[in-house]
Amino acid sequence: MKKIFGIAISAIMCASLAACGASKTSAPADNAAKDASKSASKSYVIATDKGFSPFEFQDADGNIIGIDMDILAAIAEDQGFTYDLQYIGWDAAIAACQSGQADGMIAGASITDERKQSGWKFSEGYYDATQGMAVAKNSDIKGFDDMKGKKMAVKNGTMSNTYAESIKDKYGFQVVTFSTSPDMYQAVIGGQVDACMDDTPILKYNIKTGELAMQYIDGTENDPAQYGFAIFDDSKEELVEKFNAGLKNIRENGKYDEIIKKYLG
Repeated sequence: MKKIFGIAISAIMCASLAACGASKTSAPADNAAKDASKSASKSYVIATDKGFSPFEFQDADGNIIGIDMDILAAIAEDQGFTYDLQYIGWDAAIAACQSGQADGMIAGASITDERKQSGWKFSEGYYDATQGMAVAKNSDIKGFDDMKGKKMAVKNGTMSNTYAESIKDKYGFQVVTFSTSPDMYQAVIGGQVDACMDDTPILKYNIKTGELAMQYIDGTENDPAQYGFAIFDDSKEELVEKFNAGLKNIRENGKYDEIIKKYLG
């Protein structure tokens, strides 16, 4: 995805926790053997981002749904553990993990060497994602060559931010950063900037469902990077091991493909 660095600021985390609260989620067993196994299993606190559809977002009834949420639930059921879900936002999720108030996070986090070097510990990749560009519906921009002298919006600290910075001199555009995706999208639609860059599945999904009055520009993608489940403490390694084992099983039994198809077709 997306974000490169998070700062463990307790104030951000606490404010988000207080404002958003926690949604408790559990993965029920499907037979007596799993019930017996679960009785001795641990329950984990898992943090996630907010408003990153189709990976994590709220439906009309206030339920937290999405690809990440369904994958986590399927893996928890397969591995026989339960979890409390903290729907608190990107920075707060990182801070919660770093402070020990959450055991791990699943939030469309791209696996990068920079993150590994700064203390992130990832599972195996569970989704390949690229970043690409979108413009307003009535825009004449057809690609990066049309961006000379124009403004490209990105969300601060994301993979898209890094990608845009890496090519801005080549194509002659200015990078403008925003703290939230909705603000970034609104700037494009309102004409304050000429284009935005974000994770490709996010842009395509929201344009397809009519949530964004924009058009995606094919051919603007970078090389794909995998999303991974993350921890920040070696003592939580068992959670990564369970995630990897469960991911392998749901890939083999078809559940993973079912989840992807449900959201992305």
